[in-house]
Amino acid sequence: MTDLILFWHRRDLRIFDNIGLATAYQQTSKIVGVFCLDPTLLTGDAVAPARVTYMIGCLRELQKHYQSIGSQLLIFKGEPSQIIPILAETLQVQGVFWNLDIEPYAKERDSKVIESLKEKGIKFRNFWDQLLHAPGDIVTQSKKVYTVYGPFWKNWNQQKKATPTQKIEDLQGLTQQEDDLAKKVGSINLPTAKDLGFIWDNPLVLEPGEQPALERLEEFCAPRSGSRRDRAINEYQEQRNFPAIDGTSQLSAALKFGAIGIRTVWQATIQVMENSRSDEVRNSVKAWQQELAWREFYQHCMYFFPELAHGPYRKEFNDFPWENSEEHFQAWCEGKTGYPIVDAAMRQMNEIGWMHNRCRMIVASFLTKDLIINGKLGEKYFMQKLFDGDLSANNGGWQWTTSSGMDPKPLRIFNPASQAQKFDPEGEYIRQWVPELSSVDTAELVTGKIPPLERARCNYPEPIVDHNQQQKEFKLRFQQIRAS
Repeated sequence: MTDLILFWHRRDLRIFDNIGLATAYQQTSKIVGVFCLDPTLLTGDAVAPARVTYMIGCLRELQKHYQSIGSQLLIFKGEPSQIIPILAETLQVQGVFWNLDIEPYAKERDSKVIESLKEKGIKFRNFWDQLLHAPGDIVTQSKKVYTVYGPFWKNWNQQKKATPTQKIEDLQGLTQQEDDLAKKVGSINLPTAKDLGFIWDNPLVLEPGEQPALERLEEFCAPRSGSRRDRAINEYQEQRNFPAIDGTSQLSAALKFGAIGIRTVWQATIQVMENSRSDEVRNSVKAWQQELAWREFYQHCMYFFPELAHGPYRKEFNDFPWENSEEHFQAWCEGKTGYPIVDAAMRQMNEIGWMHNRCRMIVASFLTKDLIINGKLGEKYFMQKLFDGDLSANNGGWQWTTSSGMDPKPLRIFNPASQAQKFDPEGEYIRQWVPELSSVDTAELVTGKIPPLERARCNYPEPIVDHNQQQKEFKLRFQQIRAS
C-alpha cells in the first residue's frame, strides 16, 4: 500500500512550480490536495466579493488539474486547526505538507495545526514557496532586517534565485473507502462564491486558475510580433504609469493566491533579459523585477513586524490629528470628489475590482493628504473591493503613501492635477471611468479646472476640498507630530 501525503493548499493554488507539492512527490505518488474554507478569513469585514470569486475559480481549476493527473482536491469548510489533524489521523497519512505564509493570522493558525499534529504523532513538513527569498535570508551585514527598500533590493537582487520545480504528471488519489472516510470528516463539493454569500457578476481582470496565469505571463513577456500586449514587458518602464495603457502584467491576483509560482515569473524575466538587444528593454525588465522585489520587501516586513497589520510603523502617527469626515470619505469611496483622476480610479475599482497602481498612489495620497482621513480606512476599503487585495502589499502601499511607513523620505503629496496631466494627458482614462465628463475640453479635464457651469451641465460635483490649502494643513500637522 502506497503511503499517502496530504498537501494542504493555502496561497499556492496550482500544481506546477509548487515547492511543497514537488517535495511530497519525491516521496510518494499518492498525494491528495486539501483546501479549507476558513471562516476566520471569509467572515471578516474586509473581504472582497471579487477576490472570493477569483479564489473559488482558482480552486475549481485546481480540482480539474488534480483530476487530470489522477488525484483529487478535497474541500472542507471550517477551522483548519480542527480539520487537518482529524483528516490526517482518519486517513492514516504518512504526513501533512504545506507551504508557509507571512501573515500574522496564518502563522497563528499554523502553530495550532502543528501542535495538534504533534499530539497525534503525525509527521509534517512545511516550506517557503511564495517568496524567492524566505524571511531572514535577506538581512544587513549586522544581521538586521531591512526597513528601507533600496538596500533590500540591492542585496536581494544579488542573491541566486531558485528555478521552477519538477513537473508533476501522475498521481494517485484516494480509494473509495478512503474517500468515504474523508466525507465523514466533512469533505464537501466546492461551493460557488454566491453559495458563500459573495455576489460578483462582473468579469474579472484575470481569469482564475493556473493556466490563465501562465498564459498571461507568456503574453506579457513573449516578444512576438502582434499586439501591444505582446511587447508589454519591453515597454514596461515607459508605459507602466499610464492607466489608459494596458502596460502592466495584471498578475497580482495570481501571485496573491499562488495561481502562478514566483520562480516561474522570475525565470520569465531572466529569459527576456538574456534575449534583449537594447538597454531600453533591459531597463524595462529590471523595472518589473524591482516591483517583484517590492512585493517581497513588504512580505518580509509583515513577517518581522506583524504589528503593521494594525497600526503605523512610525508610532507618532498613532496620535495624528485626522479629520476623518464621514461625508468626505463616502465621496472618495463613490468617486464623487470633484477631482476627475481620483474619481476615475475609485470608479474603476468599484466596477472591476482592480485599480492601476499609479492610481492607487494618487487616491491614497488624496484621502490622507487632501481629505486628511486616516489611511487605515482607505486600506480597509481597498481590501473590501480589490480582487488582488493582499495584506502585506496593500498595507505597505498605504503606509508608504500615508507617510507612516518605512520610507527614508516620508512626506510625499501627490497633486491630482499634475498627476493627471503627466499620466493621462489626453484624458482617456478619465473619460472611460467618468463618462459624464467625456465631452469636457481635455485641458480642463486633466487640470481639473472645469468651469462651474460645465460641471453643472455634466452633473459633476465641485471639488470637495482645495488641494493647495489641504496640503499646507497636512504639512503643518505632520511637522507638529514630528516635533512632538
